[in-house]
Amino acid sequence: MLTKKQQVFFRNELLSNLDIEKLDQIQDERDKVIDELMQIVYQVSDVHHLYITSVDARFMAEIIADEIDGYGPMRELMADDTVNDILVNGPNDIWIERAGLLEKTDKSFIDNDQLTDIAKRLVARVGRRIDDSSPLVDSRLPDGSRLNVVVQPIALDGTSISIRKFSKSKKSLQELVNFGSMSREMANFLIIAARSRVNIIVSGGTGSGKTTLLNALSNYISPQERVITLEDTAELRLEQPHVVRLETRLAGVEHTGEITMQDLVINALRMRPERIIVGECRGGEAFQMLQAMNTGHDGSMSTLHANSPRDALARLESMVMMSNASLPLEAIRRNIASAVNIIIQATRLNDGSRKIVNITEIMGMENGQIILQDIFNFEPSQYRDKDGKIIGKFICHGLLKRSIVAQNAQIFNLSSELAGIFGEME
Repeated sequence: MLTKKQQVFFRNELLSNLDIEKLDQIQDERDKVIDELMQIVYQVSDVHHLYITSVDARFMAEIIADEIDGYGPMRELMADDTVNDILVNGPNDIWIERAGLLEKTDKSFIDNDQLTDIAKRLVARVGRRIDDSSPLVDSRLPDGSRLNVVVQPIALDGTSISIRKFSKSKKSLQELVNFGSMSREMANFLIIAARSRVNIIVSGGTGSGKTTLLNALSNYISPQERVITLEDTAELRLEQPHVVRLETRLAGVEHTGEITMQDLVINALRMRPERIIVGECRGGEAFQMLQAMNTGHDGSMSTLHANSPRDALARLESMVMMSNASLPLEAIRRNIASAVNIIIQATRLNDGSRKIVNITEIMGMENGQIILQDIFNFEPSQYRDKDGKIIGKFICHGLLKRSIVAQNAQIFNLSSELAGIFGEME
């Protein structure tokens, strides 16, 4: 087995002796690329009077083939559909997230130089640059996967790469029911909520399934509606015929040309939208989003990071203050209470499973506070099944007659379907 020092030597020699034009002609045939690289390995060993076995020669050829492919030792992980996230914390520390749980892999880079070179090539693919003067990059790969790269000196233990892989399959609410993420009654309620154009916020932590749920809900938007989606990284896949997709843009090398989410929301309001879907609210754009929900764009949706429906409201308040600090807190709360109708709380539990733990309606204001009413919630028990999964049950708390969902369902002739979920409404 080659030592790390020998691997570094052969890598440097191979990269400096590559016939790029020849490899470009056979780049889609991995076996031919490896054979060509093995010949270069043997040539290098002859020139430098080094002995190398055929096993080691193939090993080096495969390493360089993977590097030329763009992902290095992450190639197999990118091809594995069961892997959701790839997390590189340095050349010898590669983790993946599979089925909601983190596990360390046995893969590694030769050294931090190889890791950094691969990171720079990935970044260059999307027209960005990363170096000492710009050590952070957040972008989207050509296949739609989200890419974040941090290099030294910011990353103390070596270059860091985080890839959130783009899911090739779009999950439906029925599939989420089958997975145990929600009950059938919850799914039917959310279908009615989406069809009757209530304003929805999906709240949750990183990797809790917010975007997956937003994609599933979008299936129930009428094909007659004009929908505008706004995202930092394009992940939404709407199938309606009239969809306009917009994406933010970071500043270029000369620190110009930045397009923020706030810019997109303001512009979207001038595009005659019927629904606006914001992939994620993170800052001052929340104020414009609430204004849109309050001015005729019913059925708009967004996600944000929060641990509970009540925390989601606090986050919204903070984000509105970023945009309009002079607005009194009570005015902000009234704005939120009149704009947002439903908060859906998604959570990734410590067994790796993802659950919809709350579907909560905003009922208005009372004594300066926003009133929340749980419609459904998930109650975990202290027990686990034979696979170690948390056992619990979804509780239905019913729907108040003055609920905005009940009112909208009546307008859209969905009252009988809603009554079928909860029984006769009081």
